[in-house]
Amino acid sequence: QVQLVESGGGLVQPGGSLRLSCVASGRIFNIASMGWYRQAPGQERDLVARITRNDSTNYSDSVKGRFTISRDNAKNTVYLQMNSLKPEDTAVYYCNADIRPLYDTIVRPYWGQGTQVTVSS
Repeated sequence: QVQLVESGGGLVQPGGSLRLSCVASGRIFNIASMGWYRQAPGQERDLVARITRNDSTNYSDSVKGRFTISRDNAKNTVYLQMNSLKPEDTAVYYCNADIRPLYDTIVRPYWGQGTQVTVSS
């Protein structure tokens, strides 16, 4: 089965930085796009950033200029470099990927388990 595993979350002070990683594994034919979403307690899950296979990117206005998304297609890995972190960035961050599995013709969304990012003094 296809699996996404995130890493890199933790506790950081305001103004600090973190780098999140997400690796997709399993019986994968192709990954069309990968992205990061976040969800704070009592809030909806919102887009943070997304990147296509040809490196086209989209960012939430709240993180643009501070966060950078990138990917390594050969390693099925996406990264999120987070700089100048603010308390309002505190949330569970989820990796998402649109993946076509082997022996299938349909692209489906897959989600990781999430990693906690806490920005606090």
